[in-house]
Amino acid sequence: MPLIRRSLYVLAMVLAGAWTLPEAAAAQNGAGRPRVFLDCQGGNCDRTWFRTEIDWVVWVRDQADAQLHIIFTRQNTGAGGREYVLDFLGRGQYSQYVSQTLYRTLPTDTQQEELDGVALALSVGIAHFATQSGFRDLLQVSGIGSADQDPALLGVLSQEEVDDPWNLWVFRLNANGNYDSETSEETWRVSGSFEASRVSPTWKQNYRVNYNRSSQRRDLSSGEFTDNRYDWGVNWRASYALAQHFSIGVSGNVGRSTRNNQDVWGQFNPAIEYSFFPYQEATRRSLTAFYEIGPVYRHYFEETLFGETEELKAEQALNISFEQRQPWGSAFVSVRGSTYLHDVHVNNVRFNGNLSFRVARGLELEVGGSYSRVRDQIFLPAGDLTDEERLLELAQQQTDYQAQIRFGFRYQFGSIYNNVV
Repeated sequence: MPLIRRSLYVLAMVLAGAWTLPEAAAAQNGAGRPRVFLDCQGGNCDRTWFRTEIDWVVWVRDQADAQLHIIFTRQNTGAGGREYVLDFLGRGQYSQYVSQTLYRTLPTDTQQEELDGVALALSVGIAHFATQSGFRDLLQVSGIGSADQDPALLGVLSQEEVDDPWNLWVFRLNANGNYDSETSEETWRVSGSFEASRVSPTWKQNYRVNYNRSSQRRDLSSGEFTDNRYDWGVNWRASYALAQHFSIGVSGNVGRSTRNNQDVWGQFNPAIEYSFFPYQEATRRSLTAFYEIGPVYRHYFEETLFGETEELKAEQALNISFEQRQPWGSAFVSVRGSTYLHDVHVNNVRFNGNLSFRVARGLELEVGGSYSRVRDQIFLPAGDLTDEERLLELAQQQTDYQAQIRFGFRYQFGSIYNNVV
């Protein structure tokens, strides 16, 4: 693969630079191996694979024992691939060392190809730390080819640089279904979606169509209960990056929601977002304010609590969210407030947060939760829900609040080394 060839070439050049280090610095560790802590979560965080492929370092289970702390994050690219962001942070006597490596996958890469590429990117970053910190004689690498011969490896491409018949557009088609049956009950569901997206350095566009149809039958003490329904939706969002911290755009949707008593509903919202940090830092830290405003139309299955069968209202919303990932752990907090313009007392305020904090060696505390003050359920039907609708959650119920709390901890102890696979 071209990406693998380029990574090998870069790694060879990095390792070759080790010979330029002063002898005094190189003598710090001699032939020892750096102790590395990998801080990763989520998809393709295959610790066993990385430990097997990169066996020339000492992998430790706790950051307190590491000389190099690697924070491993990822985000999706416009083409449907992934961009991995690897932050390398020195610890102890190497605390001044800070570096970052990016690795982008193709949407057509297999899981094996993706893991191989990420392992190479990790190797490049660790090798750079090792050469700068005086570790020697760790490995030998031979480069193949030159990155200069492949323009696709030099960064983001413009339409003028490549002959792309799709003009950077990416399409996705998805369909699935399931069927469950026994003597007293039967359930089936089918769903599908189609999505089109295009991402350029200044524009981001996404359009999605989805359809869901379901049916269920249950034998109850009061008799047989059946429910047949279908829902659909069309959603779109387009945004334009005005500057390093500002973007503007529009979002909208139209669809049908049986659970929310909406035969047809539609919304169109111009929006603006401000990022307090540059967008390229989003995988490590982000603080954004997102404001949107626009009309909302609803046509109801049943008359609502306020005697409406259809209505057109204007709604606004402000969402402020903060996310950070550091060696001490990770944190996420968001506050979202929305209100109708015809009556600001018809509103919804939601707080959501999650904290993962390393208290001490091997001890990690996790706590999270959410709380919503609900004052905007103008779509609820006037009549009472049936017991079946309540128990099976087929319809939205009236409430003044929604709350959730999550907490737990994780503690590890024993040998600090985990090289054996």
